[in-house]
Amino acid sequence: MRLRSSDGEGRRLPSDHGSLAFGVAPRNPGAARTPAPGAISALAIGGGYTVGPRENRTVLFGRNKDEVHVCVGEDDRRVSRQQGVLTHRRGQWWVGNTGRLPIRLPQSRWLFPEEEEVPLTSGYTPMFLRGSADREHLLEVYVVGSNGEQPTAVHTEPTDTPRTWRLEPHERLVLVALGQRYLRHEARPQPLSRVQVADLLAELQPDAEWGYRKVERVVANVRYRLAHARQPVAGLTKEEVPEPVGNWLNHNLLTELVMNTTTLVPPDLALLDEPPAPESAD
Repeated sequence: MRLRSSDGEGRRLPSDHGSLAFGVAPRNPGAARTPAPGAISALAIGGGYTVGPRENRTVLFGRNKDEVHVCVGEDDRRVSRQQGVLTHRRGQWWVGNTGRLPIRLPQSRWLFPEEEEVPLTSGYTPMFLRGSADREHLLEVYVVGSNGEQPTAVHTEPTDTPRTWRLEPHERLVLVALGQRYLRHEARPQPLSRVQVADLLAELQPDAEWGYRKVERVVANVRYRLAHARQPVAGLTKEEVPEPVGNWLNHNLLTELVMNTTTLVPPDLALLDEPPAPESAD
């Protein structure tokens, strides 16, 4: 059964649409209308959907692309054909789980099947759907605030572009593996150990000769570069943190890359499914 649009007011988002972590305003203002206050956008790796608010309006997501507005986990039978629903009710959007497995929300909040719907706040909300073989599928959701604000909205003021850090492909891969708990918005996340990262990368790139020393060298090089930049990042050297050092250096690094800037965003987790071709990290 092919999904029928109830009102024709929604708009498809292409698969190459940028992460909703950056907002939903079109890059080219003439290309499409900016979403209205209260509008919702949902995006997965294959594309997404955006629509304005209206009482009892629904946006369906799941594996069967013919029965949902947003297809997520299309190659994974652990994801339900209709996994969940976004519903506009009483002036706000709610998310409900209509599938068989729970959906993980930020702060390690689990939404189980048949559990009461959870209200969504304005702004960005990443959701993770558990799949087979420890896979997790990302669904990004963005609700435009009552004033129509966007993360980069500037109106009459000059635009302040968020600072991001340049990373080489192998550095990004290592840091995504190291900081995957941060990218999944888990509560009180901690970095993976260098041994865990090395083991994971060895599975992803068996010919790249990943070991824990190589992982540590890549991470240490990024910390050094950020600590000695023109506008240095604090907390990335042993002299700046109290003993015992433990995970503090890497925690501070991932806080900068994930929480303080948009250098790493949840869609980067796709690298752990399809990593880039190996290259020298020496």
